Amino acid sequence: MLDDFLIRAALAGAAVALVAGPLGAFVIWRRMAYFGDATAHAAVLGVALALAFEASVFAGTLVVALAMAVTAVRLKGRGHAMDAILGVLSHSALAIGLVAISLVPAVRVDLTAWLFGDILSVSRADLAVIWGAAVVALGLLVWRWRPLLTATLNTELAAASGIDPRREDLTLTLALALVVALALKVVGALLIAAMLIVPAAAARSLARTPEGMALGATVIGLASVALGLQGSLRFDTPAGPSIVTAAAVFFVLSFVFGPLLRAVRSHGR
Repeated sequence: MLDDFLIRAALAGAAVALVAGPLGAFVIWRRMAYFGDATAHAAVLGVALALAFEASVFAGTLVVALAMAVTAVRLKGRGHAMDAILGVLSHSALAIGLVAISLVPAVRVDLTAWLFGDILSVSRADLAVIWGAAVVALGLLVWRWRPLLTATLNTELAAASGIDPRREDLTLTLALALVVALALKVVGALLIAAMLIVPAAAARSLARTPEGMALGATVIGLASVALGLQGSLRFDTPAGPSIVTAAAVFFVLSFVFGPLLRAVRSHGR
C-alpha cells in the first residue's frame, strides 16, 4: 500500500502535468520559453511578500506572477526588445525575492524547497489549492482553445475572424500565472518552466495535430511525475529535479525515435 504522503505527491504532480501539457504547447508555439521562465522566477518574490504580510503563499505567488506576466505583455506591445526585457525582469525578480526572504524577520525559510520544490511535503490543504487552480487554468485553456490557437497561428486571421488577440494573450497570461502558483510547491521556481517546455517539446516530434501535441505533452508529463517520484524514492534524490530529469529522458527518446515514427507514417500513406 502506498504511503499517504506519496499519494498526495502523485496527485499534486498529476495536477501540474494536466495543465502544463497544453499550456506548454502554447509556450512553444509562441516561443514564450523565456517568458515562462521570467514569470516562474518572480514566484520567489511572491513567496517573500506572502511571508512578510503573513498571507497565503499561493495568493502572493499568483499576484506577483500575474503582475510579471502582464508587465512583460505590455512591454512587448510597446516594441521593446523582449529578450533583454525578460532577462532583466526574470533575474531581478529572483534576486529581489531572495534578498527579501532573507530580510523577513523571525521567519526561517528553506530556500531549496521554493527553488526546487518540495512535492513530498504537500498537505491535503495544499492539494485542494493545487487542484483548484489546475481546474481553473485547464478550464480557461479548453474554453478558449480555438481562439487561442487561431491567434497563435495568425493574429491577422484572428482579428479578421472577430477574435481579439490581446484578449487571448491575457487568457494565456492568466493561465500561466496560475500554473506558476500551483507548481511552485511541486517543482520549485527554477524548474517550473522546464515542466512547461520539456514535455511539450518531447510531444512535438511525435504529434501530427495541435491537439495531439497537447495530449502527448500531458501524457509525457504524467509519466514523468510517476517515474520521477519512483526514482526519487529509490535513489534518494530530490523529487522535483527527478521529475524534470524523467521528462528530459522522454525528450531524448522522442528526439531519437521521432524521425523514425515520421518515416513510418510517410511510408504508410
